[in-house]
Amino acid sequence: MSTAGRLLVATPPLVDENFDRTVVYMVDHDHAGAVGVILNRPDSAHLPEPLDRWLPLLAEPAILFAGGPVAPEALLALGIAEDGADRENLIVGRVRSVDLSGDPALIASELRGLRIFTGYSGWGPGQLDAEIATGAWIVVDSEDGDLVDSSPDSLWRRVLARQGGRLAWLASAPDDLSAN
Repeated sequence: MSTAGRLLVATPPLVDENFDRTVVYMVDHDHAGAVGVILNRPDSAHLPEPLDRWLPLLAEPAILFAGGPVAPEALLALGIAEDGADRENLIVGRVRSVDLSGDPALIASELRGLRIFTGYSGWGPGQLDAEIATGAWIVVDSEDGDLVDSSPDSLWRRVLARQGGRLAWLASAPDDLSAN
């Protein structure tokens, strides 16, 4: 089952430190593998000079985000399309990819927010499905604001809390489970 357009929420503690307490927006997931970006890992880096023209469109905090450990030199831009915007480059729902070589002025009115990621999270064929089956990830529906959330440090807890039931209980799990 494809997770494209949904969120992966890391279960505590996920052994891989790259993904501990992360929320990953899934861009693609099919038989060939899966690709997503981590939504709650703001990077301290600011946009490099050639891309600073995109700064007015960035959602707060207006910095780069570490999308994952794969190809950290690559940049991936995703935005939330405004109602009635051109449906070109839509991924799922209102989330669209943005070509950073283009002119931001040409699409500014079509975006409600933009996030730029360095690197991405990737899985080979069947790898993500196996990780989900072993309980490493919880798959939940995304909401429009998740991609451009202004408080990424608390996103993991808030996404879990809105699920209700036992999943909401995980939101209050201590950072150090041995201290529980």
